[in-house]
Amino acid sequence: MTSTVSVDIRRAQSRAASRTGWLDSHHSFSFGHHYDPDNTHHGVLLVSNDDTVRAGTGFETHPHRDMEIVTWVLRGSLVHQDSIGTTGVIYPGLAQRMSAGRGILHSEKNDSWRLGGEPHDEPVHFVQMWVAPDTRGIDPGYEQLEIGDELLRGGLVPVASGMARHDGQSAIRIRNRHAALHAARLRPGGEVTLPEAPWLHLFVAAGEVELEGAGTLATGDAVRFTATGGQRVTATTSGPAEILVWEMHTDLAGLAAA
Repeated sequence: MTSTVSVDIRRAQSRAASRTGWLDSHHSFSFGHHYDPDNTHHGVLLVSNDDTVRAGTGFETHPHRDMEIVTWVLRGSLVHQDSIGTTGVIYPGLAQRMSAGRGILHSEKNDSWRLGGEPHDEPVHFVQMWVAPDTRGIDPGYEQLEIGDELLRGGLVPVASGMARHDGQSAIRIRNRHAALHAARLRPGGEVTLPEAPWLHLFVAAGEVELEGAGTLATGDAVRFTATGGQRVTATTSGPAEILVWEMHTDLAGLAAA
């Protein structure tokens, strides 16, 4: 357990941004040419990108290695294709995980009509998160799972986990036994209690919430908790909200020492 208690609020407007004609991306941590040596990770979470991609465009085929990549779509649909032969369309309520392992190539595009259906002009908005694995050089892999029904219950739902206590629950498996991602869709006034963990990362994907002891958080705001947890998160009366919470029981130093 880490020893110094910290609740570090990072506002949406403080994030670095990458904008092109087809992409609007906001980075919670150092990413690409946006490098800050004091903002490289929290726990084992290295990337949390908030991306909006224009219809008919997207990320061309590119490589990854030794990373657990979880994608959570908020609006629209995203087509995934990779070098191990997987093709998948990701949409709200469908969790997706790609294990890069010893090496994988993949593309992500907003062009689902290539797989059937009519062209559209709706952008896709998604959060992509990268977590360091606890085992390097594994076989690359892919998994997706529909958990929309679970989210309707209003509590924190495990989305992606390598933790033993989530075996058999509605969570895709990641190769890190110390980490889990939870999501909650909250009605106005609805609340959840954060897990207790040495490292937590809360991201407000949509809406506005009140964090116990810290005040109001808006869309795009994030909080990094160290050596603390158990706070209540409540959607304000202004409307529904959606949050993503990483629960982590080690950090990069702990992985390296294991």
